[in-house]
Amino acid sequence: MNSPKKDPLDQVFMALADGSRREIVRLLAQGEKTVSELSAPFAMSLAAISKHIKMLERAGLVKRRIEGRTHYVQLVPEQLTGALDWISIYRYFWQQRLDQLDKLHIDETDE
Repeated sequence: MNSPKKDPLDQVFMALADGSRREIVRLLAQGEKTVSELSAPFAMSLAAISKHIKMLERAGLVKRRIEGRTHYVQLVPEQLTGALDWISIYRYFWQQRLDQLDKLHIDETDE
């Protein structure tokens, strides 16, 4: 396996590349959950869920607190800001292209 990327944006995109991790982020957007609560909707072991959570932690997308034997996980939504900024640049780019295409189509139908 390649060495982990150091760029925070790379870390976020790598973490979000997996559907299970995206689902964990979605669940955490509803509020803090225990690792057991996070594992409930998945057909995988606690160890597998824990590996996904660790990947999200490395990307800075979640943070964990421990009380006794219970691990609580919380979303850190601020970490998504860089990814959202990057995506918005391309959303603007494509929206302009689609608007130009739509205008071309309208101009052709007027003739």
